[in-house]
Amino acid sequence: MKRISIYLMAVCLSLTLCPVTINAAVKPLSSYTDSSGANSMLLRISEIKAMDKTTLSSTEKKDLRKELRTIKKELKKSNGGVYLSVGGIIIIILLLILLL
Repeated sequence: MKRISIYLMAVCLSLTLCPVTINAAVKPLSSYTDSSGANSMLLRISEIKAMDKTTLSSTEKKDLRKELRTIKKELKKSNGGVYLSVGGIIIIILLLILLL
């Protein structure tokens, strides 16, 4: 019984911690060329960067920014990856200890 209360306290403390994600070094956009649609997205990004934005209206600039954000989000999603928080790792370790 004493052991279970210690484990419960440890789990509660681990859940109160802020999750921390560990990100590797930021990849340049040219490294996302694995998928077939990534090349067209990278080409569109380079076109947008090469544009003369001084002649555009504010709504057109906003649309371009939104388009860039969506393209970058899609490229990040296609890259994949798994992110674990510190609390999640501690819970997994505690479950493994309890089950084994």
